[in-house]
Amino acid sequence: MKSFLQKLILLGPEFKMGLDSLTAHKLRSLLTMLGMIFGVGAVISMLSIGAGARQEALSFIETLGVSNIIVEAKEASNYDDLSKVRKLSPGLTFKDLRAVRDNLPQLELISARKRFVPAKIFPSTTQDLPRIFGVTPEFLEIASMKVIAGRFFDAEELEGGALVCVLGDSAKRVLLGYGDAVGQYIKVNDVWLHVVGVLASQAGGQSEVEGVQMEDRNHLIYVPLYTAIRRFEDSQSMYKDEIDGIYMKVKDANESIETAEAVRAILNATHRSAGDFTEIVPAGLLEQQRRTQMIFNFVMVAIAGISLLVGGIGIMNIMLATVLERTREIGVRRAIGARQRDIVRQFLLEATLISIVGGLLGIIFGFGLSRLIAWTAGWSTIVSPTSILLAFSVSVSVGLIFGLYPARKAAQLDPIEAIRYE
Repeated sequence: MKSFLQKLILLGPEFKMGLDSLTAHKLRSLLTMLGMIFGVGAVISMLSIGAGARQEALSFIETLGVSNIIVEAKEASNYDDLSKVRKLSPGLTFKDLRAVRDNLPQLELISARKRFVPAKIFPSTTQDLPRIFGVTPEFLEIASMKVIAGRFFDAEELEGGALVCVLGDSAKRVLLGYGDAVGQYIKVNDVWLHVVGVLASQAGGQSEVEGVQMEDRNHLIYVPLYTAIRRFEDSQSMYKDEIDGIYMKVKDANESIETAEAVRAILNATHRSAGDFTEIVPAGLLEQQRRTQMIFNFVMVAIAGISLLVGGIGIMNIMLATVLERTREIGVRRAIGARQRDIVRQFLLEATLISIVGGLLGIIFGFGLSRLIAWTAGWSTIVSPTSILLAFSVSVSVGLIFGLYPARKAAQLDPIEAIRYE
């Protein structure tokens, strides 16, 4: 430890000499640092965009549930399309739900879903109308939702088709304001529903990851499945499947992907491979997102690293010019006893100082750039200590590497010729 401190003390005069050299040519030093500033700033901002996108994707997948499997019906919008599909498949039905449930013991919970778009709702609102989700009581646990007021409907209300509902956080605020909603009534189309519960706000709104779209669960009205089917059928129902979604929760999250393959095989058999459903496996999305994120980070850092490479070339160029300017000084130092390694250390120290100062300014620039991107583009950005450390370390390394050649060139000058140099 003592030896290390002594070496640092010995570097003091050389450090001061290098600092004086940089401050003597402020504009030249600043221009030399620009490559490092832009490079470090680009690395930090690119990684912050990637980290923000990753955070949003993880939030989306967490909302879906890593242990869950979701089957969505591809519903026909007109009779021609429907007739083509119906020649092969009856669509998504309760029979499918029973087939999956009875043949896959690894499923812990399962719920069908039927959704509707209401024509009108009272109390009225100028905002988008919340959609109706008909589900079973198991959906609450499958979707990892929490009731913050009142309760969720039960199995008895499901079987009886009770006229009750549970509001998502956004739906509650839009329809009934910020007061107590439990016990009040809302009218959907021509059906009065008794509000028995309000759900806690869930992370994220309407999102999409890897091509998978998810509705904003905060802006929904949840009703018993049979209530939705009996009370909200419309003129378009003849084109729709019996149910339009199946939500499943696997006992062991590690078996999600294998179980999803089994679900797909069962449904392909009952639907005769009509391709009238899609399957969403959050565990698979998570793995795919990680691979995509890794590639994104690699490409972005590689692109941003080009700026650091240009900055390193700038450091080498200016240091070679400095060697020519200070040839006589080098000769004098060698004549009074300075060794080659002393000259190398001096010029390496100056190159490193340029990269350190440029790196520090680049950190400030990168932080500001990431905030500017978040503000103007509306993207989520996260500046992590890892990205700052990575960018700064690369900056210093570039200064050392590109400063080595000019330093060795300075050390190899002939002392006598150097003193004579004008």
